[in-house]
Amino acid sequence: MKFKTQGTGLSFSKHRKKKQTPFERLFEIFKELITHTSGDFDEAIDWLRELDKEYKLTDENYTIDDFINDLLQKSYIKRNGDGGKGKGNEMRLTPKTEKLLREHALKQIFGKLKKSSSGNHKTKKIGQGEDSTGEFKAYQFGDSIEKIDITQSFKNAQIRSVGNDFTLQHDDLVVEDNFFKTQMSTVLMIDISHSMILYGEDRITPAKKVAMALAEMITTRYPKDTLDILVFGNDAWPISLKEVPYLEVGPYHTNTVAGLELAMDLLRRKKNSNKQIFMITDGKPSCLKMPDGTYYKNSVGLDESIVEKCYNMARQAKKLHIPITTFMIAQDPYLQQFIRRFSEANSGKAFFTGLKGLGEMIFEDYEKNRKKRLE
Repeated sequence: MKFKTQGTGLSFSKHRKKKQTPFERLFEIFKELITHTSGDFDEAIDWLRELDKEYKLTDENYTIDDFINDLLQKSYIKRNGDGGKGKGNEMRLTPKTEKLLREHALKQIFGKLKKSSSGNHKTKKIGQGEDSTGEFKAYQFGDSIEKIDITQSFKNAQIRSVGNDFTLQHDDLVVEDNFFKTQMSTVLMIDISHSMILYGEDRITPAKKVAMALAEMITTRYPKDTLDILVFGNDAWPISLKEVPYLEVGPYHTNTVAGLELAMDLLRRKKNSNKQIFMITDGKPSCLKMPDGTYYKNSVGLDESIVEKCYNMARQAKKLHIPITTFMIAQDPYLQQFIRRFSEANSGKAFFTGLKGLGEMIFEDYEKNRKKRLE
């Protein structure tokens, strides 16, 4: 419902949803398809053409070819001939589109979040920050002049002054106490083993969306926080944010130990006192890299030697004060039992969830973890 002033009163008019242009309508679908196809433009367009045949998304006035031309003109895609890896006529996404995909994922999963220059994370410790405790303290050297509470400072001067002899002295000045805002360093681990697409269930696309949304949330709402992303299959390796839309599941086993080792190595380099690991997995470790460089693999049940290595890594992370939060996206009871024991070894947390609601759970846990008190 919208309203506007008219004379001395108000008049109300019914809110009308903005009508989408043909490009905007197709672009919403395209953003979903390009994430699902791991950035493969041709495959995404093939899917879009199939959807068009079934649901009549276009007409003679605006075709899929017109949509592709608009994508080019609006710099959402570009030809891959300028030093790219593909053929000259192949299309690839531009950084503008990669950024848009992150914003799209954030909007889908977390809702609209406005940018904050200093973040919103509070602890119960007092210190420099922008969230007031409602109490005052004497102004000290080093306190920001902008933080001086003028009204309360003048009140103090009035109380101290006698008669008409009003002066404002240094001892009258007070500033508001603020909650200290902590900084958080997070490593997001994404399982890209083959089991992430087994049984006809696409688990990797929701994981990619979560990674993009979490990255966008941190850079817009908590710009002082850090986020590293790594993937793990037979081995583990870090990936850049721009690589996330193009992630694909490989013919890999699950080397959870390698992922945890890399995550802790990345966090050791961070100066922040608050550190955490988020792990998205279907929960079954099945691989270890041996000292001679070979791989020990066992996909049958839970291998005791592999599992024990995982527990040891969880305990090691606990000693380093790095909690691990596992988001388990499979429903097998014996795997859930393994994750429970893994979390107990770390004093971490485990969420047993399907694909629906994964993003919301990670967001809520991130917010909750940021509110813990600094030691």
